[in-house]
Amino acid sequence: MMKARNSDISHLRDLLYLVLTGFVLVHIIGTVGYQILTNGQHAWFDSFYMTFITVSTIGFAEIFDMSNNTPARMLTILLGVLGAGTLSMMFSIVTVLFLESDLNGTLKRKRMHKAIAKLQGHYILCGLGRVGCNVARELETTQRDYVAIDESLQVINDYHEKNIGLLSLHGDASDDDVLLQAGIHHATGIFAVTGDDSMNMMIVITAKQLRPDIRVVARAHEVRNIEKLKKAGADSIVSPDFTGGMRIASAMIRPHVITFLEEMLRAEGDFRVEEIKIPSTFIPRSLGAITARNDHYILIAVRTEDGQSRFNPDASIMLEPGEILIVMAGSSGRAELLRQLNE
Repeated sequence: MMKARNSDISHLRDLLYLVLTGFVLVHIIGTVGYQILTNGQHAWFDSFYMTFITVSTIGFAEIFDMSNNTPARMLTILLGVLGAGTLSMMFSIVTVLFLESDLNGTLKRKRMHKAIAKLQGHYILCGLGRVGCNVARELETTQRDYVAIDESLQVINDYHEKNIGLLSLHGDASDDDVLLQAGIHHATGIFAVTGDDSMNMMIVITAKQLRPDIRVVARAHEVRNIEKLKKAGADSIVSPDFTGGMRIASAMIRPHVITFLEEMLRAEGDFRVEEIKIPSTFIPRSLGAITARNDHYILIAVRTEDGQSRFNPDASIMLEPGEILIVMAGSSGRAELLRQLNE
């Protein structure tokens, strides 16, 4: 398809050169013709000027007196017909060439790169397949910024039709330059969720080389590749096949819990079980100094830096920087908690 498109553009360019040649010939014929038919009574530039205003259909008054010069008038008619046709064809070809050169697409890509460069604390989603699309929808529902990367331009375009505001890059997510363009140095985390385990492993390795501290969640199609991804540096690995099996078992053993979680994920709102890290600037104080529950969030547990979780904590518990609050909250509740923690 690309070869055919390039062939069409090349053909249009050849046709444009032919039309331009004809346009020049029309002016030469008109200039010489007027000189001959007026017996050289006028300057060469006047003859060229007369030809130009005729071909361009500007419509200025005649600078030659052709009231009794029928051949000169016939030449003017001929030049008008040839010139109008040549100009029309030339403008049509130029318009098509502009459209075929993907000028609009180039401008869109530039705007997108500028928008990506302004992001802070966003996520990089590598792969827009079935799993990637579900990850993207969850990020959108919980109002988190992300940049999608995929090797298939068609896949990106298809998702753009559903989400016009999608920020995306077409390329290999395991390439250093592509991850840098996606703003890896300002990102919160990376999802390596392509359908190829070896590609996911390369994304993990590249991401960790560029920024060792970034969190990477990888997909493993084959359970046997989980350990390899861990060794490559992935912080968390999810195997849809393994998780699917656990989900099927849980649906039988604990159906009401599964139903509750599914309803929460499928609800139109953005209420989720979230984790919020207490910032380093936080002044240690008791939980009672923070509203533990309101209409927008419910505090479930506090996870300490040593990995211990304190469920349903009471108001006397002291909160320290670096600890994690596990809450049920929507985007507004998450923002409210962050505001209190940064006061």
